[in-house]
Amino acid sequence: MILVACGRQPDTAPPVATPTVALSRGDAAIGAPMEIKYRFVVSPDAPPFGEDYWVFVHFLDADRELMWTDDHQPPVPTRQWTRGQTVEYTRTMFVPKFPYVGRATVEVGLFSQPTGQRLPLSGTTKGQRSYQVAAFDLHLQADNLFVVFKDGWHPTEVADNAASTEWQWSKQAATLTFRNPKRDVVFYLQADQPVAALPEAQRVELKIGEGVVDSFRVAPGQAELRKVPISATQLGAGETVEMRLVVDRTFVPATIPALKSSDPRDLGVRVFRAYVETGLN
Repeated sequence: MILVACGRQPDTAPPVATPTVALSRGDAAIGAPMEIKYRFVVSPDAPPFGEDYWVFVHFLDADRELMWTDDHQPPVPTRQWTRGQTVEYTRTMFVPKFPYVGRATVEVGLFSQPTGQRLPLSGTTKGQRSYQVAAFDLHLQADNLFVVFKDGWHPTEVADNAASTEWQWSKQAATLTFRNPKRDVVFYLQADQPVAALPEAQRVELKIGEGVVDSFRVAPGQAELRKVPISATQLGAGETVEMRLVVDRTFVPATIPALKSSDPRDLGVRVFRAYVETGLN
């Protein structure tokens, strides 16, 4: 596998694959979900991949300033890629809360996590083996279907290394509210249980009134992205929808020796995103 340091010299190394990306929408509101379909066509003369490379995904503003990333390992590790193979997969990303409105571009590449070195690919290069594959318009989220974390939530927390990543821990029962669009929707919920030391999975229910619109289990250390179709009938006739998130069991970090924590809070699951999609955004 050809690996060279990224510099200002023309890159004459033969490409090992051709990447393409298809976005589910040409414009996106801050906080909205976006389906991203990745496709890598391995070159017919590509040498074997010597390690499992990562895909870097950079979202850039109009001045090519980095806004956020979605770096990940492809579901088929690169050491399993073969000449001429097409590798396709889809990921759902939520647009972070970022102070920018305008044209955004997407650049991708393959890199070695231990060394940071990048592989040569085929496509529209922007330098340093970063390849532009897509663009979309970013705009503010309309307030009419904004989801409010109402009762039963602990205060918002922010990741130390990524100010655009935030979450709220639920209590055993917590309420989310939003304006009733009076039509069918898809409700997105991104949640996880990062505490691998818990003894068993938690069961989570999403309820509107007494009706359960979704039920799932979150294992210790597991993340969940729920896409829940909800009919206009299930939303009810009121102007506002109140959805309850109910966890069958909570935990207190201070009581789990492996965590070495003094946190006395009663915690359910950690929720990153809640979004109502009407299909007309």
